[in-house]
Amino acid sequence: MRAVICPEPGGPEVLQLSDVPDPVAGSGEVVIDVAAAGVNRADLLQRQGRYPPPSGASPYLGLECSGHVSAVGEGVESWRIGAEVCALLAGGGYAERVAVPMGQLLPVPRGVELVDAAALPEAACTVWSNLVMRAHLAPGETVLVHGGGSGIGTMAIQVARLLGAVPFVTVGSDRKAEVCRALGAEGVVNYHDHDFAEALLEFTDGRGVDVVLDIIGAKYLRSNLSVLAPDGRLAVIGLQGGVAGEIDLGRLLTKRLTLMGSTLRSRSVKDKAAIVSSVREGLWPHVGSDDVGSDVVGSGRVRPVIDRVLPWHQAAEAHSLLERGDSIGKVLLEVSSV
Repeated sequence: MRAVICPEPGGPEVLQLSDVPDPVAGSGEVVIDVAAAGVNRADLLQRQGRYPPPSGASPYLGLECSGHVSAVGEGVESWRIGAEVCALLAGGGYAERVAVPMGQLLPVPRGVELVDAAALPEAACTVWSNLVMRAHLAPGETVLVHGGGSGIGTMAIQVARLLGAVPFVTVGSDRKAEVCRALGAEGVVNYHDHDFAEALLEFTDGRGVDVVLDIIGAKYLRSNLSVLAPDGRLAVIGLQGGVAGEIDLGRLLTKRLTLMGSTLRSRSVKDKAAIVSSVREGLWPHVGSDDVGSDVVGSGRVRPVIDRVLPWHQAAEAHSLLERGDSIGKVLLEVSSV
């Protein structure tokens, strides 16, 4: 088969298509013929040599994909050959085929095109595991989502609304602000123009928010803690703004705050299967489209937000697009045998 590889660390220009060995379905695994792969910031870090794949994972880029099941390993009874699926991966999505543990597969929701479904697994599992399974975001609560125009951000806005919570977001452009408002963001702060902590306290009449979902890390740590309401929870899922910050422990104690962090890629197969199972049960019935007939499974309240779909030989352009911060929602690579 062919895959997009990085012969050496570097810029987007190092990415190239190459012939590589075919994957084989091990016990409890399936092989997917890939239709499309999602592009994530973790892929950029791996390309730069700063985020090696976990032990035993595919060495190729790509943490999510969609496609058809083409082979099943021993012990797999829940997936049939030919099934349309999307999957959470530890690597290998930028390829014609990928092997994945059966517990990390999801059916393509009704009303979602097969290629578009590649935009769902990473964002859905990241948002659901942090907002629902860890931060326990409840109806009526408020949540601040940094990077509201990103794949994670656009999913988090929709999930918050689905849960009956009130989402606020930070963005870097007026265009992203418009999209976030259309998705249901109650308040939007352009961080180029305003201090987000001051704006959020104004939005909430000085109370602050119950949950912060943060992709920035150290740069925002102090402000994130200042904007949390009593019993607030800060979930750090990215480190774009650095890894080391200073915490005011007095504020942590007096406001009874909870600080948590998580990654997804390095989690065990068992942990990922538990997250995917919770996503399938709690979120998947609400993913889809309202206009595909009365037999639709999804309520259509959550949908993938896709900036563009590029052919996979343009993987370098996809990486450049993410690095520039120009995209809204997800960027996908459509895999082709041509």
